[in-house]
Amino acid sequence: MKQTQGTPLPLGVTGTDKGMNFAVAVPQGKTCELLLYRKKGETPVFTCELPEETAVGEVRCVSLEEMTGRTYEYLYRIDGEYYVDPYVKKLVGKKGWGETKDVSAGEMRGELVRDAYDWEGDEPLNLPMNRVVAYSLHVRGFTKHSSSKVKYKGTFRGVIEKLPYLTELGINQIHCMPVYEFDERTRTGVNYWGYGSGYYFAPKSGYAAFKDAVTELKDMVKACHKAGIEVVLEMPFDGGASKQMMEECLRYYRMEYHVDGFILNPVVAPMDMIYADPILKKTKLLIHREDFQNTMRRFLKGDEGMVSGVIYWLNHHTRDGYNYITSHNGFTLNDLVSYDSKHNEANGENNQDGPNYNYSWNCGAEGPSRKKTVNELRKNQMRNAFLLLMFAQGTPCILAGDEFGNTQKGNNNVYCQDNPTAWLDWSRLKRQEDMFNYVKELIALRKAHPVFMQEEPLRGMDSIRCGIPDVSYHGEYAWRTPDEVSSRLLGVFYCGAAAGDEDIFVIYNMHWLEHTFALPALSDKKKWHVIASTNEGILTEPKLVENQHDMVVAERTIQILAGRR
Repeated sequence: MKQTQGTPLPLGVTGTDKGMNFAVAVPQGKTCELLLYRKKGETPVFTCELPEETAVGEVRCVSLEEMTGRTYEYLYRIDGEYYVDPYVKKLVGKKGWGETKDVSAGEMRGELVRDAYDWEGDEPLNLPMNRVVAYSLHVRGFTKHSSSKVKYKGTFRGVIEKLPYLTELGINQIHCMPVYEFDERTRTGVNYWGYGSGYYFAPKSGYAAFKDAVTELKDMVKACHKAGIEVVLEMPFDGGASKQMMEECLRYYRMEYHVDGFILNPVVAPMDMIYADPILKKTKLLIHREDFQNTMRRFLKGDEGMVSGVIYWLNHHTRDGYNYITSHNGFTLNDLVSYDSKHNEANGENNQDGPNYNYSWNCGAEGPSRKKTVNELRKNQMRNAFLLLMFAQGTPCILAGDEFGNTQKGNNNVYCQDNPTAWLDWSRLKRQEDMFNYVKELIALRKAHPVFMQEEPLRGMDSIRCGIPDVSYHGEYAWRTPDEVSSRLLGVFYCGAAAGDEDIFVIYNMHWLEHTFALPALSDKKKWHVIASTNEGILTEPKLVENQHDMVVAERTIQILAGRR
């Protein structure tokens, strides 16, 4: 094996025409050795020193020629202590979820990856954000429960097995919580979510069915793309990751894994650098925001003073945002309408962890209830929540399992719960099939109406000179926005001609009393028809509104009307 001076960039290990290049940052004044092992070997078969005097800045590098990557594992030894390359592309030594070898004993190493992968012509899908319906999941928790009925539970392959389910629902983008190599066992317990430090370039071996996470993550992305589903990875990073590492990591997943986008923490990630990166120009770069969630939750439960905020969020969409009412951080939708307070006692922190302000309402009983009126009200509120989400202009994102009433028993912070509390209970799908079908039909209705998926923000102006603005707001009086502090209702009139669609009027009554809404007049002999509602779902035969001037809408009900001849 011939040893020559290497190149300092890129950091990590890269293949060359003649062999492999190794580059690692080492603090000044420390010794550094590269150790090569045969696969599963106990002792190094090759050792070479990377002297400080040959370093470029703090980067030590060496090129080893006449070697093939598949047969070797590698480690560094810095000042006598074993050190795993932070740029490692594939980690060995982690047998599976929860099983970790000792880094300090040299039992966890990097594997040299040079295998070719047949992408079969695959490329990122580049779906327009206004046409995306997203679905947020945890790779392990999505299929780990026995009720999932998949063969490879809790793995990338398990996600593949559920793709027919996602396509039936109408999903075309999944958001995956961290899939890089993190330590799920910590001093204080279990790190189920995967936040914190990790080996960001290496996919998690615990999510692999056959312990080849590199290939299986690629298989998952390729299978998703074949099903018309984009893959977006959450990459929270931590304060120890350099700006350079973050940017290089995103580039790597974009090029090596064909990933469609990332969810980033703007407090940590160098967003200006990332937005300017030419490799990432067509990549979706998203930020987790809570403003839509909090506004819609408060409107849903009937708080006063919310109408102006609702108007803003119904029309707001940006290149880096998405809308959600529930996410992994907080209550599931079922729990949002079943609990007034969090119940995180099982986390072992005296219920002090997790968000304190959830803007939830238990509908009259804390937790599971046998009262029919309580359960009917909860179902009504869940349906309203999906209507609020699906018919806002921004990109909607559903929390996995909300479409069949998944529960975490009031725990709003399951970061340490690697058990059925955090796993999706798929047996609820059969019991809540009506809710699943309801959500599926809402997604289809959204996709069928361009007025709900417009590329540019609506301006409240008659931009095409058709006689009415692209969007207008109404209430008990036509053409008058009901934005008083006490108001809990809103009517939104979308001009169909401005979007190549039919006229649509969405009526939101979040009050606990019924209200009469004025109906805007239609032109061309059209009349208002109910096409969907909270209680009836999507109507296969639209129902003509008897009085075309006004309409009584029941308490806590949303109605969607279309102007048709």
